[in-house]
Amino acid sequence: MSRILSVVWVLLWSNVSSFAQTVTVQWEKVQSVNKTIPTLQIPVSPALRPGSSVAKRAYAEVTRLGVDYARYMPWMPFPKLSVAELEPPGDGKTSWDFSLIDPMMEDFLKATTGHPVIVNFSTTPQWMWVTPQPVPYPRDPNEVTWTYTQGTELRDPSCGELADYYGRLAGWYVNGGFTDEYGKRHESGHHFDITYWEILNEPDFFSHIMSPEEYTRCYDSITTEIKKVAPKAKFVGLVLAQPSDNPRMFEYFLNPANHKAGVPLDMIAYHFIAVPTADQTPEIKQFTFFEQADGFVTTARYIEEIRKRLSPTTRIAVDEIGAFLVEDLEPGRVTGPVPDSHWSLAGAVYAYVFGRLAALGIDVANEVGLVWYPAHFAGLSMVDWNTGAPNARFRVLELLKGSFHPGDKLVNTAIDTPLVYALGYVGQTGDHKLLLVNKRDHPIEVSLPESAKKVEFVDQTTKSDPPVKRTVNNSKYMLGGYGVAVLSF
Repeated sequence: MSRILSVVWVLLWSNVSSFAQTVTVQWEKVQSVNKTIPTLQIPVSPALRPGSSVAKRAYAEVTRLGVDYARYMPWMPFPKLSVAELEPPGDGKTSWDFSLIDPMMEDFLKATTGHPVIVNFSTTPQWMWVTPQPVPYPRDPNEVTWTYTQGTELRDPSCGELADYYGRLAGWYVNGGFTDEYGKRHESGHHFDITYWEILNEPDFFSHIMSPEEYTRCYDSITTEIKKVAPKAKFVGLVLAQPSDNPRMFEYFLNPANHKAGVPLDMIAYHFIAVPTADQTPEIKQFTFFEQADGFVTTARYIEEIRKRLSPTTRIAVDEIGAFLVEDLEPGRVTGPVPDSHWSLAGAVYAYVFGRLAALGIDVANEVGLVWYPAHFAGLSMVDWNTGAPNARFRVLELLKGSFHPGDKLVNTAIDTPLVYALGYVGQTGDHKLLLVNKRDHPIEVSLPESAKKVEFVDQTTKSDPPVKRTVNNSKYMLGGYGVAVLSF
């Protein structure tokens, strides 16, 4: 019966969505002070190798945007671009090689100069894991592989060998170099300022699955080694793919009693990617994605209670937020252009999740990710993988980055339709603003709490263009399909 009532409720609201929906804002009733940073994730891919026109344009946009806490992630599909020691040491020789990794790292740090960053060398050397036979990897650094990450048991269960790897890697980038397994010094000349080192990626799902005890042991060992060469470093832990399935990971990891003395719990992270089923059409995805987003916010609220109880000074980043295409369920299936509607829908999902996370007091919200393409998760790209030009997902981040700031006061806001999300806030100069997100692919008229003066928006009509700025001077506003708008009063 409850399912039937839910369907009827949605149908009723769909039928009345042609009428103006009323937003009520109580500007004087502050619910919280904003601290959520809108930013992005940048996964390593051949498109970002130096000399690429895509990389040049994409990084120019990142520099222009000027975000804090951009998350840089060399990862599994491209071992030669992500792993600095691809072969085990033997006979007095090592395979340390940064010749392909350094130029990409340098481009990222140049594009984010002056801003705090999060770096995650998420893929571990495969030879450190127990497998029936050595795992091969492509000799071509641009060739994709989905089989490099194998094994469930480290050959050194204490995690000391893996910790040594990350300690040397950190030394290369922040301490001018490192001494290898045979006592030979390797000089880099690098003394980069890397704010946060993130420890492994999705140990509950995508990479080598770990228990809470195993992950915590590795986190402690790795952070201890990095601290030896980078005393000022901060760390991000957990980095879970499926936070709703892993309450014990949070309970165990956030309990300081389960860590070695002195090990910092600076920040934890987890992810949200909206996922369609294989038979869903673009028209259906809008319902699925926002329902999944609501479920994720419920999980985030639950995690917040665990954090406050066990480790209240630990910060939180949701450092992958995105939405898959149906074709992404089998990487490589995308064969033609992605519909503009997907970029607009995914942008609206990010804006909605950002607003809900801001209300919860989450510290960082990273939209995933700068450049992806048909060989791997095309629907997550924020730019055109042929040109590097931004799509609507990037433009939504641009809009939020320019509109929300730490210290803004989030105020009591209500709207009489579930089809539109509304969040009122007061800027630090006292200006009144209202974020609106349309969860549907058709325009919806909204009655505002007072006559608005200006609006800046991204929707299906703007496509990949920069956010449009217009004078309004009206107490009603027509919010475009999948529209994200910030109105000023």
